[in-house]
Amino acid sequence: MKLREDIRNVAIIAHVDHGKTTLVDELLKQSDTLDSHTQLQERAMDSNAIEKERGITILAKNTAVSYGDTKINILDTPGHADFGGEVERIMKMVDGVLLVVDAYEGTMPQTRFVLKKALEQHLTPIVVVNKIDKPSARPEFVVDEVLELFIELGADDDQLEFPVIYTSALNGTSSFDEDVATQEHTMKPIFETIIEHIPAPIDNSDEPLQFQVSLLDYNDYVGRIGIGRVFRGTIKVGDQVALMKLDGSVKNFRVTKLFGFFGLKRLEIKEAKAGDLIAVSGMEDIFVGETVTPIDHQDALPILHIDEPTLQMTFVVNNSPFAGKEGKYVTARKIEERLMQELQTDVSLRVDPTDSPDRWIVSGRGELHLSILIETMRREGFELQVSRPEVIVRYVDGVKCEPFEMVQIDTPEEYMGSIIESLSQRKGEMQDMIHTGNGQMRLMFLAPARGLIGYSTEFLSMTRGYGIMHHTFDQYLPMLTGRIGGRRSGALVSIDTGKATTYSIMAIEERGTVFVEPTTDVYEGMIVGENSRENDLTVNITKAKQQTNVRSANKDQTSVIKKPRILTLEESLEFLNEDEYCEVTPESIRLRKQILNKAEREKANKKRKMAEKDA
Repeated sequence: MKLREDIRNVAIIAHVDHGKTTLVDELLKQSDTLDSHTQLQERAMDSNAIEKERGITILAKNTAVSYGDTKINILDTPGHADFGGEVERIMKMVDGVLLVVDAYEGTMPQTRFVLKKALEQHLTPIVVVNKIDKPSARPEFVVDEVLELFIELGADDDQLEFPVIYTSALNGTSSFDEDVATQEHTMKPIFETIIEHIPAPIDNSDEPLQFQVSLLDYNDYVGRIGIGRVFRGTIKVGDQVALMKLDGSVKNFRVTKLFGFFGLKRLEIKEAKAGDLIAVSGMEDIFVGETVTPIDHQDALPILHIDEPTLQMTFVVNNSPFAGKEGKYVTARKIEERLMQELQTDVSLRVDPTDSPDRWIVSGRGELHLSILIETMRREGFELQVSRPEVIVRYVDGVKCEPFEMVQIDTPEEYMGSIIESLSQRKGEMQDMIHTGNGQMRLMFLAPARGLIGYSTEFLSMTRGYGIMHHTFDQYLPMLTGRIGGRRSGALVSIDTGKATTYSIMAIEERGTVFVEPTTDVYEGMIVGENSRENDLTVNITKAKQQTNVRSANKDQTSVIKKPRILTLEESLEFLNEDEYCEVTPESIRLRKQILNKAEREKANKKRKMAEKDA
């Protein structure tokens, strides 16, 4: 069996924030890839604005570096489970993985998630213990924890013999020894271990072509671009090939352009052969999992499995009194076009039409997945309204089931009691409790996903910001009865349209927390704060102080109001109840009741309560 020794394909996998993208930066800097005058900015692979701001990877990225005579294709994958669809498909394109683990935090829920996907594909692992320079680093403990995780996930004997490299990606240092003193300013140990341990691709380029699409990109000039791996054979520009569609049909097309990856650039190439990771254009409706073959030798590869969405929201055309004032794209046609465009590249997303032409049900892998789509659309100038996120219910063997998530919480010991109490109210079951030292506890729960909607804000205030929570989808289990999660408190709803005044805000403050600043434009039915009690309360926030010419004996006191709580997009989505919308425009995020008029709202509530009684 002939191998292509000049090439290695490897993916970098890790939990959020363990340093994958920073490590890729260093591999790029210290390889023979970039020109000496190329200035590499921090986290160069995270190219879109939201990735840069939040310091997370959303889309999988490919790059390639040269080390000696070997080309190493590296895929940087997202760490959040919400983008797990990306991770899963990437595993098909590579022969090995670099598992990056924080030298203090050790294995986390997403470490487990991404490693499980890698082991299922029988990939060769290399473990990188990163952030070794942290004063709190405990590398020996972390390596033991990783080994336990491998055993638990059913790794075979070869996979258990993984090499370990200790690094500080931020400082660009690495070594084979856990002692920080041995760290040297080089990434040589990583490069050499990849070349030595990761299998080279099989060279079967003389056989008929098989190229499978694992990722999609879109470009206004060439349309859809399919990114994937050549599993066998050779592909050249100008070839007439067959595209084996997912539904079993076959389309013929001509390869107009081929791109290879090198450093941060995508370069045009004339041909590619077995083992290469490339991008192909020329097919209008290519989709993930489809296979490109010769017309006279149609032999499709197994279809890639893509995780189903677990959460859905209704997207609605903005119909509030302020509609069309701040956005560039406000019509149903424009919003629908944009959602369809998103489907071109995001395979974990679903968009379903409803009876009404101005609303759509959009389903995704989690709150983060959907909120990033909303944030992206908002920045592009769209105006829309979204409903509260709801879990997607499925029937398994005739039983109604809902998604459950594995929740891992790291918290100081003193907050443990209130966390356990709050999660058990949301029907979470404790699975494990570990003392991690320094007064820190690690708690594991299995909880229904609908109980976790809106929980993170409550969790952060309960732990004074010291708690860290991560959760990943675990499985579908029979649906629990009764109300789970949701907001306990009511809303303060404006009864009038106008500008909020300091005078009214002062009067309302004792009723709860205010969300708007003085002089903010508000309309009837808009939510202007959170009530401290469970019921909704209508308030007049636009009332101005009556001016009289009578002087007060004690002179007017200077009015001082508390700083209002301005909600981010995620916090707004978490705050929503079933009868509310979040109105999103390029300039504002507002919360509102679906029925704006107070009398009509009360009528609808009465009707709903009657219907619930009859049911």
